[in-house]
Amino acid sequence: MNGTDEDRWRAWLAPADLRSFPVEPGQRVAVVAAHPDDETLGVSGLLQQLHQQGSTIDLIVATDGEAAFPALSTADRRELGRTRRAELRESLRAQGLTDVSVQWLGLPDSGLADRRDELTDRLRPLLAGTDVCLLPWPGDPHPDHAAAGDAVLAAAPLTAHRWSYPIWMWHWMTPDDPAIPRATAFEHRLDRAQRDGKAAGLAAFVSQLKPGPNGEPPILEPDMLEHFDRDVEVVFRQPPDQSAPVSRFTELYAADADPWQVTDRWYERRKRALAIASLPRERYGTAVEPACGTGMLTALLAQRCDMVLAFDPVRSAVAAARSRTVELDVVVAEGRLPGDFPTGPVDLVVFSEILYYLDDDAFAASVAAAVAALRPGGHLLAVDWLPWAAEAPRDGLAVHRFLTRSPALEPLVAHVDERFVLHVLARR
Repeated sequence: MNGTDEDRWRAWLAPADLRSFPVEPGQRVAVVAAHPDDETLGVSGLLQQLHQQGSTIDLIVATDGEAAFPALSTADRRELGRTRRAELRESLRAQGLTDVSVQWLGLPDSGLADRRDELTDRLRPLLAGTDVCLLPWPGDPHPDHAAAGDAVLAAAPLTAHRWSYPIWMWHWMTPDDPAIPRATAFEHRLDRAQRDGKAAGLAAFVSQLKPGPNGEPPILEPDMLEHFDRDVEVVFRQPPDQSAPVSRFTELYAADADPWQVTDRWYERRKRALAIASLPRERYGTAVEPACGTGMLTALLAQRCDMVLAFDPVRSAVAAARSRTVELDVVVAEGRLPGDFPTGPVDLVVFSEILYYLDDDAFAASVAAAVAALRPGGHLLAVDWLPWAAEAPRDGLAVHRFLTRSPALEPLVAHVDERFVLHVLARR
C-alpha cells in the first residue's frame, strides 16, 4: 500500500508549537470509534493517561469492522465481526484498560455515511453527561471515520470538550494539505510504558495485521503502522461553530448566583487587580463593558471612569451588577454582543472573558463595533482565560492573536501567564 512516508510527518511534528492535551483527572470520557482498532491506533496512549489519572472511559464502536475484506461472504463477514470484537477485548486487556466499558452499535461497516442520522440518534443518549468526547476526525479520508466524527459532533452535549483523532490522514494525505487543521492540533507525549501498551494493544488485532483470507494485503501494513509507532499522538480540538447560547449562562446563574466564584476566587481577584493596574491612564471618560456579569470588575472600572456603560444578556446578572454599582456612575442594561454595543464615542472598552464565546461572525462584528465606538487614541482592554472552554468556538489565545494583528489597534500592554492573557490596545 503506497502512502505518505512517515519521514514527512516527522518534519511536520518537529516544531515545538503543538500544545499539550489538557489531561484533567476524574472525568467521564466517551471514545467513539468507527471500527474496532481505531481508538487504539489514534489515542491509545492518551486513553492510558486518562485512565491512570482516574477518568471513567466508555468506548462506543459503531461497526464490527466486518467489511475489512470486501470479497468475504455474508457468513464470513459475520465471523470476522465476531473475531474483531474478541480482538478489541484482548487489546484493551493488553493496554491495561480492562475496566473500559464497550458499547457495540453493530452498524454496517463501510456504510456509516448512509446511516449518519441513525448513528447520531443512537449516540446522543450515550454521550449525555460526558466531560470529554474523543471522536474520529471528521476530515479523515475514510468515509466511515468522517461520518462517525460528524455524528459525534451533532450528538455531543454542549458542555463536553470535543477532540478528534486522525487515522488515515497520516497515510492518505500529506502534511501540506490545507484541510489539516494544524492550528487546533494538540499533542500527547507517550512515555515508555504507554508506547509498550499501545504496541501490545495493536498486536491483538491479528485479523488486520495478516493477509486476508483470499490473499488480500493486510489492512494495517507496516508502512501504515509506522505512523502509530511514535512517542506522540495528535488530536484536533473540535470547538462548536456557533456562539455559546445565552441559555447556557442563564442556567449557570440559576444554579449559582456566582457561578465562577468571581467574588472570592484568587484567580478572579488577581485578574481584576492586574486588569485595572494595566490601564495606562489614571482617568477615562466613558467606558463600555459588555458581559459584565455580577459587576465586580464594573465597580472597579467606575473608580477610574466618569461613566461606565455595562450590559449582560442574563437578567439575574444584570440585577446583581445594578445592586453592586447603585451608588456609582454606572448604567447596567440587559444586552448582548454584537447588536447592543453602544455607538460611542467612548474612551475605553473592556472585554473580559466574553469574546471567545462568540462565533466567527459575532466575534468579528463585536471587535468592529468596539473599534468604531472608540475615539482615536481610546483604549481596548481584553483579558481572557487560557484553557479552552467547552462551549467556546475559540480559545483566549486566538482572541488575542486577532486583536494584536488588527490594523486598527496598536498594542500597548501585554501580559501572559499560565492562567490568562491580557492586552491593552489603542485605537489608531
